[in-house]
Amino acid sequence: MARPRYSKHQGPLPPPLPPETRTVGQLVAETIRLYGARFLPVLALGLSIAALDEISLGRSLNEQTVVLWLFTPLVTASYVGACALVAEDRPPLRALLVGLAVGILVWLPVPLLFRFVVLPAVAWLALTGLAVPAAVIERRGFVDSLRRGLELARADFVHALGSLAALAIVYFLSRTVLLFLLRTQSDNAIRTAGFLADLVLSPLLFVGAAMLFVDQAARMRSSQASTSTTTPA
Repeated sequence: MARPRYSKHQGPLPPPLPPETRTVGQLVAETIRLYGARFLPVLALGLSIAALDEISLGRSLNEQTVVLWLFTPLVTASYVGACALVAEDRPPLRALLVGLAVGILVWLPVPLLFRFVVLPAVAWLALTGLAVPAAVIERRGFVDSLRRGLELARADFVHALGSLAALAIVYFLSRTVLLFLLRTQSDNAIRTAGFLADLVLSPLLFVGAAMLFVDQAARMRSSQASTSTTTPA
């Protein structure tokens, strides 16, 4: 019986969807693509989470909450850095500082939300976290960035929540699988593996969240354009 023959060349991959129609899966794929294109700058973003998890390991829930609060500036700085990488032009120092201040305010409830389950924290960040790229990429003021972040979140909250949840799942599952494979190793080896896993994987969270801002802004523009064309003069 003859074996079926398959074409070795299927042609180029289809172009990515525009941001206003980009799916959650494609957002994750575009995040990985940007990671590969800017590997070293993106990799550096993972230092905050890697250090955070290393210090939190083995501590009580109350102590972990305190550590999360203490690391607020560093985690926010990683997010601000991701927004700067996604921006078309290099943001000025003032925009970076406003983004840092906005991010610190947004992050303050997160350690308490993490004490229960992860989803409320993800939902809170989906609702308010876009204020940081609003400050960095669009160079808005402090209050205006918070308003803009809420406005963009409401443009398609299901997409915003689903995207952040997908990024979190990719990060946690990948990290868990790596540590499971090393379960028979020494404690030091596992700690080192955990640090390296956080260093390599956690930048996906920051870059993906920054790219989500581009999606939401495009969705809002598309919605406003369609509304204006259907509204009678």
